[in-house]
Amino acid sequence: MAAGGFCKLPNGSVVVALNLPSPAGSAGGCVRFLVLAQNRARALTRLRNLGLRAVYLRGNAAPPTPDEVTAVLHHPDGLIWRTAPDNGVELSQELWHPIKALLRRPTPQL
Repeated sequence: MAAGGFCKLPNGSVVVALNLPSPAGSAGGCVRFLVLAQNRARALTRLRNLGLRAVYLRGNAAPPTPDEVTAVLHHPDGLIWRTAPDNGVELSQELWHPIKALLRRPTPQL
């Protein structure tokens, strides 16, 4: 179910979009990641370094939309996410979140 794709920008960098199962452990939820990097390999390496080890981009079935490209270009980290719609159609009105919000571990309750 790891749909994804990429687009090359005029300056030579790429925006990679991937739909992956949520690393936060939500029941069956998928997350759409957007990564800005110098090339596809570096974009995937950025995700792997965050703990998403089994991340691969095969094909270009779900490239980022122009709105998604704009969102990732305007984020200082160049790495954002939001929940992916179940039917694959871009209808989500959810805002984009920085990657730190997804990977943040809950504080232990004493």
